[in-house]
Amino acid sequence: MAPTVSVIVPTYNRADAIPRTIESVLSQTLEDLELIIVDDASQDDTEEVVTSYDDDRIQFVQHEENQGASAARNTGIERAEGEYMAFLDSDDVWLPTKLEKQVLTLELRSDEWVAAYCKAETVHPDGQNPLVKAVTQLISRRNKTEGAEGGKELIGPTLSDDLHTSAGSTLIVESDIVREIDGFDESFSRFQDPEFLIRVLKHGKLACVNETLLLRYETGSPPADSVAKADEHFRRTFSEEVERLEQQGIDVTGAHHYILARHYLDEGQFRTGFRYLRQSRRPEPRQLPGLLLNLYKGVKENIG
Repeated sequence: MAPTVSVIVPTYNRADAIPRTIESVLSQTLEDLELIIVDDASQDDTEEVVTSYDDDRIQFVQHEENQGASAARNTGIERAEGEYMAFLDSDDVWLPTKLEKQVLTLELRSDEWVAAYCKAETVHPDGQNPLVKAVTQLISRRNKTEGAEGGKELIGPTLSDDLHTSAGSTLIVESDIVREIDGFDESFSRFQDPEFLIRVLKHGKLACVNETLLLRYETGSPPADSVAKADEHFRRTFSEEVERLEQQGIDVTGAHHYILARHYLDEGQFRTGFRYLRQSRRPEPRQLPGLLLNLYKGVKENIG
């Protein structure tokens, strides 16, 4: 019989991190699952690590050439047989009841509810100063950017960075919907998770399990220039939606300029960072400490 959930994990050179991810899936209280791990042509010991697990629920698939995370997810989608598909990055961890609570949430609702996510907590592998951690939790925007439920009305908050779902590791979606929207868009190297979610929202409603059931491991940021290029592609893909939202007074472009400003300031590229910041949406008071932290990192980068 087909499993209830197909869990799809794309991975690339994460032999050290993937055991905690695998074990968090195998430890789920919902045991009726298959775990499809797609190795995107890793050059480390990923194959040896994954194949060392003796569990019939695991499938291991390898790409001969590196194709990117979206392509790896699509390879997993092609092989998935579950009623639902769930996605998980290969350095993140689910808490044990994550899938059980999400499936139950969807099964108790009407057919228009086709997907669910949960709240997330960020983990710093190298530790974090207790004072910095306390301040970070105090100023966190997650109480304002997580927890929303609904359908097409969530597209705007997703585009304007006012809804954070951590979709790449929290999302569970009816498999029929995933296939109907043709999986992930492989032209995206960044922003592939919100892009995928927006297309899901055009086909049904998104529920939220209002608990922290995902631990996201902080692994650093991609180069600012690559983020800027991907951001342009993201906004161009949804240009009609962006134009409509901005006519309603929602500053989508300004929100994305703020994202780019933080990336460039973090790298110490102050001229570009401040240019984006001048064009950005005015940050909320809760965002200012994070912005100052980016400035601090940028100064250290230039000194170093």
